[in-house]
Amino acid sequence: MTSTQIILLIVAYFVILILISYFTGKEDSNDAFFKANKSAPWYLVAFGMIGASLSGVTFISVPGMVEGQQFAYMQGVLGFFVGYLFILFVLLPIYYKLNVTSIYQYLEQRFGVVSYKTGAFFFLLSRVTGASFRLFLVALAMQYIVFEAIGVPFWATVVISILLIWLYTNRGGIKTIVWTDTLQTLAMLTSVGVAIFLITEKLDWSYVAFLNSPEFSAKGKIFFFDDPNTTTYFWKYFIGGIFIAIAMTGLDQDMMQKNLTCKTPREAKKNMLTMATLLVFVNFFFLSLGALLFIYADKFGLQVPTVDGRVRTDLLFPEIAMNQNLGTALSVTFIIGLIAAAYSSADSALTSLTTSFSVDFLNIEKLPKAAQKPLRKKVHIGVSIVLIIVVIIFNSLEGNVVSNLFKFATFTYGPLLGLFAFGILTKYKIKDKYTWIIGLLSIIITYCITLLPESIIGAYKFHWEILPINGLITFLGLILIRRQ
Repeated sequence: MTSTQIILLIVAYFVILILISYFTGKEDSNDAFFKANKSAPWYLVAFGMIGASLSGVTFISVPGMVEGQQFAYMQGVLGFFVGYLFILFVLLPIYYKLNVTSIYQYLEQRFGVVSYKTGAFFFLLSRVTGASFRLFLVALAMQYIVFEAIGVPFWATVVISILLIWLYTNRGGIKTIVWTDTLQTLAMLTSVGVAIFLITEKLDWSYVAFLNSPEFSAKGKIFFFDDPNTTTYFWKYFIGGIFIAIAMTGLDQDMMQKNLTCKTPREAKKNMLTMATLLVFVNFFFLSLGALLFIYADKFGLQVPTVDGRVRTDLLFPEIAMNQNLGTALSVTFIIGLIAAAYSSADSALTSLTTSFSVDFLNIEKLPKAAQKPLRKKVHIGVSIVLIIVVIIFNSLEGNVVSNLFKFATFTYGPLLGLFAFGILTKYKIKDKYTWIIGLLSIIITYCITLLPESIIGAYKFHWEILPINGLITFLGLILIRRQ
């Protein structure tokens, strides 16, 4: 495909999103923007949340992980499923019972204002970094495929991407996103399905024959029980996955804001169970694509792309889809899937960050009605600018984006995990004014633990287990400031 054709495809996709925004954003109210008037169909929410959970990270970076750790990521996915069950049976009933707009309002009712603001702050920090990582990955791929060739700098690619997202989320907010996420999930899964079909055909396989091949066996190992020191060790991935799901979905305003648009708690539970089940199969689907990409590269002598001298396994999928003459169908569906991956995470992040900052820090619900909507729109613009700046900064980081994303999450979500666990599992009151100190110290202590020298921890490599450790440190710190 030429650069002009790709740009026209992007414009066409964007026009569709604008049309969805037009029809869903006719009611430009805060209640529609923040909660979709609690009228979203649960099955649409479930399907759309798959796309928001996957985003550009799974679309590009998870297939790229296969080369380094085979299918070890599935161990974490199984942990995700258990974590989603905890959300379904424990967290969702709490949120619906309290009828919150921001889930961090629970912390205010349980502990006090400082705990509430502390929890909301760590969400803002977590979601800004997480959304920026996701958007960076897709912007990098778009830069590699089209914009570099026509002389558009990376920063301009980022600005254009966020400007487009701002345009179609400006009015409808979460009400629009429930529908756009559904479209974007469909686009991503279609793209991966087409890629698997065409690559297996090129390799003279069916999908079943591929799964039974020696080449797949060499790259498709899922369970790793042999060495506890490695990052791929089963219990690290599985237990860490449980807490990653609880923290990055159940304690995350972005993901829970979608759940809270359902009409009833029962529908929200159906949504969560459906999403949890489908995600297990979808992630295996993406890892299968990753194995195929590297098998294809090995067979045809294709080198993994490099950027500024750094190997980027994240870019192998774009390279094969766009430059290996596998057909227009793959190129077109890849571009659409890539755009969908960019928008499915960044649009909901932009909306949830706007919601959290407006509700949790500006107390927008307590302001006169006439002042609420103008303030929300200003916050929406401000959050867009912050995301642009952070994405550009992340361009200097090295390594696989999935690894970097979850590494950040283990630090920033830890205090949230500890706060909610303490609130749910104990009946203690705490000295609320010290909560922010406990949260900050927890991150510092956890980070220092990861820096322990080999003379102390030997060959042990920390992985996702850092998150529950971080949460436990916060939990223990809160015990120290409990009221007698």
